[in-house]
Amino acid sequence: MAAGGDWERETVPRVMAIVSPRLPQRDVYSLLMASPWCYHALLSVPTLWEVLDLHEMSKAGERLISALSLVRYEHIKKINLEFAQEVEDEHLILLKSQRKETTLQDLQHLNLNGCQKISDKGIEAITGCCPKLRSLSVYWNVRLTDRGIKHLMKNSREVVSLNLSGCKNITDHSLNLIADSYHGLEELDITRCTKLTDNGLQQILLKCSSLRSLNLYALSSLTDAAYEKIGCLAHLTFLDLCGAPNLSDQGLSCIARCKHLVSLNLTWCVRVTDVGVAAIAEGCRSLELLSLYGIVGVTDKCLEALSNSCSNTLMTLDVNGCVGIKKRSRDDLLKLFPLLRCFKVHS
Repeated sequence: MAAGGDWERETVPRVMAIVSPRLPQRDVYSLLMASPWCYHALLSVPTLWEVLDLHEMSKAGERLISALSLVRYEHIKKINLEFAQEVEDEHLILLKSQRKETTLQDLQHLNLNGCQKISDKGIEAITGCCPKLRSLSVYWNVRLTDRGIKHLMKNSREVVSLNLSGCKNITDHSLNLIADSYHGLEELDITRCTKLTDNGLQQILLKCSSLRSLNLYALSSLTDAAYEKIGCLAHLTFLDLCGAPNLSDQGLSCIARCKHLVSLNLTWCVRVTDVGVAAIAEGCRSLELLSLYGIVGVTDKCLEALSNSCSNTLMTLDVNGCVGIKKRSRDDLLKLFPLLRCFKVHS
């Protein structure tokens, strides 16, 4: 009997400390109910309660309020509500009104992707609780406006990663606010934010010099006036320009100054020719991924230039739809780029 007691008091906690961090959070919840020993053992692992994962769950708003009422979540660092159901402004406002001043003080990462019932009011409430927030993702939220971004700037001053993809109602005013407030910004995604113009993006490029990742997918109104200033981003490693119809060889030649680029998406950049790609090959010798999908103005010459500079780094190269490139079979490409493992970025 004594051996059994030792097993429960000593072995169970040790096993839980090793196994529980590797389990999905929902499995951890189930283990809480397995036995009193499991319950107490799991509660003694503080890192388990630094994350709250409610993604795709129903009644997520109620679950959020309930979970954060528990002491074990007092030092939570990450909340994931991606595509969670039934989470609305009222839940975030209630959360703020019910919490103590120290609540959510350690929260660093907040994912609200696809939470379309959250508006500027909800953003104001939740960011008002999170002074240490470093990452905010609000993909596909058409209710977010410049007012919500203003609240974010006021309440959370340490943000370095911001995903506004699909937030179609933000304007250049938001980009001006971001540029003035987040000089240390490292990641920005403004995919399909169709009200943005060169003027707003230029402010970001001039003031947020720490950017490492920039996603400008499907922003057809931008021109070389903005693209040329991307060359100012000395730390940039990821750039997505898919669907940039106004990007010319001149703009791409300026981007080639980003010598640390690892991933570059030029899909459907229809004005680009061999000249621009050759400039990229010369300046960006660390490229691991490059998509030229659908660009009819490039030929085998651009592959020769890329091979001379990037044959030892490129692992993904998409030249599908590049009718000017004649030698684009898998075997042809492998002769030029022996490290290639992926030949298609877009299906």
